[in-house]
Amino acid sequence: MRAALILVAAYFLGSLPWSLWISNARRIDLRRTGSGNLGATNVYRALGPTWGLTVLALDLGKGAAAVAMARRLGADLPAWLPVAALLTVVLGHVFTVFAQFKGGKGVAAGLGGLLALAPLAGGIAAGVWVLFFAFTRTVSVASLAAFLVLPVVTVFTQRARPDYPYLVALTVGLMFLVWLRHRDNLRRLMTGEEHRLEIKK
Repeated sequence: MRAALILVAAYFLGSLPWSLWISNARRIDLRRTGSGNLGATNVYRALGPTWGLTVLALDLGKGAAAVAMARRLGADLPAWLPVAALLTVVLGHVFTVFAQFKGGKGVAAGLGGLLALAPLAGGIAAGVWVLFFAFTRTVSVASLAAFLVLPVVTVFTQRARPDYPYLVALTVGLMFLVWLRHRDNLRRLMTGEEHRLEIKK
């Protein structure tokens, strides 16, 4: 029962649509602006770097907080619980109950949780994101690359962990979820219509 409550709490934590609430407070309907996605990138384009980076930090924090909560409240529970908490916080972010189950793409919440759950694998994935973004200035390319390498990195760096099989399964699942959520971006990439992110000061 306690494990189930922790997972439900992780889902609702992930569901907190900071991008939507912040944009609404600024009298902008993010769902009708830019890409319509409830993510930090769309906030960045609509409201500028301060709010975009604020939402990014909050979304990263959701993932990390879910893992920390599962570890603290479920220390005597099975080793898979923090892994499952990361999955549910990402699902909450993607399918938020506060916005008709239409949320972000899971990248920031996923990376935030991975940095807390498996710092080496998460750190390498985050480094891949930064590298690809630096060269392409395209958030979708960076996100797709980071989650593509994530399962491979996990396989080679996390074998000594007791939750290793669950962690590998999680990273494979997150890879498919992120790629699925980027299907429109993939179409635009194939037609050369994907937008680069203009760095604002």
